[in-house]
Amino acid sequence: MNATADESRPATGLKPLSRSRLYEQVAEQIMEWVRENGLKAGDKLRPERELAVSLGVSRATVRQALVALEVIGVVAVRHGDGAILADGSGSAKVLEAIRAHARRIPDVIDARDALETKMAALAATRRTADDLARIDDALEVMAKDIEEGGRGLSGDELFHAAVTAAAHSSLLAGMMAEISDLILETRIESLGQPGRPADSVIAHRRIADAIRDGDASGAATAMHDHVEMVSDVALLRD
Repeated sequence: MNATADESRPATGLKPLSRSRLYEQVAEQIMEWVRENGLKAGDKLRPERELAVSLGVSRATVRQALVALEVIGVVAVRHGDGAILADGSGSAKVLEAIRAHARRIPDVIDARDALETKMAALAATRRTADDLARIDDALEVMAKDIEEGGRGLSGDELFHAAVTAAAHSSLLAGMMAEISDLILETRIESLGQPGRPADSVIAHRRIADAIRDGDASGAATAMHDHVEMVSDVALLRD
């Protein structure tokens, strides 16, 4: 009788190996280059084009890797300056941090949908003239930043804060504040997707129009659609 284990049976105590996605590999390679070259916080990384050529991948893959690194606070991507090393101290565990972020995204999106959809509906019935002015100002800030080549991060944050304020619900606003750091992660991730900043401005205008018209149902639907769009990020795609 053959004493070897029956290969048709699953081995107990073993877990399937997780496959590393290409952008994860790129992120690890970038951080390995950072370590090898002794880069410190504030130092610039090589341009996207150079990284793509050196690694033999597309610029889109490099960009996704940089977005993932930005989300976990390792790099800061600045318009006109490129990627700047923000914190190299935790670079050895970068892959674990990226995957932990990816696991959080669905729960954060669910929370955003529940809270922000409700607040958009409330804003449509409770907004004041000052609230509408803040919403419009935020739209202008975001649109201008995007026109100048940015991603509209600050304008996006201002817009959602203005809608939250227009709902005039201190409890819901407090709940939003509790998950603000997690929302920032999803904001960076979403606005790092190609074409997403311009699409977000359009979605924001739909929400703003419904709030201005006092259309609670329309505002809720527009916000739900927007949050659903935000959830479509490369980090969660196979």
